[in-house]
Amino acid sequence: MKFTRLAIGLALAGLSFGANATNGMFGHGYGMKAKGMGGAATATAEDAFGGANNPASMAFVGNRIDFGADLFSPIRESTSTLTPFGTVNMESNSNYFVIPEFGYNRMINSNLSLGVSVYGNGGMNTDYDPVPGAGGFNLFGGTGSLGIDLMQLIIAPTAAYKLTPDHAIGISPLLAYQRFRSEGLQSFGIINPGYDDSFGYGVRVGYQGRITPTVAIGAAYSTKVNYDEFDKYNLLFLENGDLDIPANYNLGVAWQATPQLMLALDYQRINYSDVDSMGKPPAVGGFGWDDSNVWKLGAKYKYNNKWTFRAGYSHTDSPIEGATLAECGAGSVNCGETFFNTLAPGIIEDHATLGFTYTTASGGELTVAYMHGFKNDVSGANPFGGDTTIQMYQNSLGIAYGWKM
Repeated sequence: MKFTRLAIGLALAGLSFGANATNGMFGHGYGMKAKGMGGAATATAEDAFGGANNPASMAFVGNRIDFGADLFSPIRESTSTLTPFGTVNMESNSNYFVIPEFGYNRMINSNLSLGVSVYGNGGMNTDYDPVPGAGGFNLFGGTGSLGIDLMQLIIAPTAAYKLTPDHAIGISPLLAYQRFRSEGLQSFGIINPGYDDSFGYGVRVGYQGRITPTVAIGAAYSTKVNYDEFDKYNLLFLENGDLDIPANYNLGVAWQATPQLMLALDYQRINYSDVDSMGKPPAVGGFGWDDSNVWKLGAKYKYNNKWTFRAGYSHTDSPIEGATLAECGAGSVNCGETFFNTLAPGIIEDHATLGFTYTTASGGELTVAYMHGFKNDVSGANPFGGDTTIQMYQNSLGIAYGWKM
């Protein structure tokens, strides 16, 4: 089928691109329309990205195709007090990534739809120069540049079924691929082995329904995406190189306040503690990430038949916390978190978004979305008796084109 060949082609193209990480290792939204609304999409049916948001929504979007790409720019910085070098400030050199997206949906009959969503997830893609004056050694005591490159790609074939004209359920098997590379971690016994990859699987299920003429609700749950181990990185990740995508769920409500204005609110829970390599503290080999609660608020205003405008705001709990030297002496599990997470500083908490869709005379939909992740920093003790502060802010600008078939 044409859509299958196109999805596979886009997926293979996506393997060469970095992936976004704004809510920890998750994107702030999936699909450009959702991204313009702060990521709120659990109770809406706007495009063919139900496999990433809520599979049940595909029963309501009709026959359509969507494709686009984000230019994502995370600016990462680390400041550490190191003996004998004093205060060392380092900024990651990798600042721009292109993230493709693709969605397709077909109504088999008036109640049943089949489709596919292709999207990226995870990844911080950091790259720090050696410490100035340290003879080529980097912040972690290895030689040369320090950093990681993680890319996760998910293909989500989706089936959705209307139980009644206003209520639907859906399911999306999650077929996942990831690729990882590190450099500068010789002090961990990892001698720059190059890229390693693995395949994984999971499933997302969802419900969406209209409970009044103006109010819709939705819910979706994704199991953990279980990947094969990274054989080359069994010394970096726990459980012999295991790095999975954690289980998560989201709840949403959308209110059509007026014929022109819709408001949407989502809550998402991300269970990083389910994945040992993410949730275990650095003292036992993990990254020390805590579970996160995410709130997403979005608005859509249909100005006329050609122009629709969007705005949104989201807040998440940073999964990374710091511990002072005194707290470390008292046995805090957060000791060393900020230092180790220089590799993956997923600490953004607040995002603001804007977007619009222009509908052409032929019915094509050109959508643009912008996101700003406000600067956040987290400080804590490092293994050298000083402190490490990690800092990040982000911007992304995306464009997508879709049409009904």
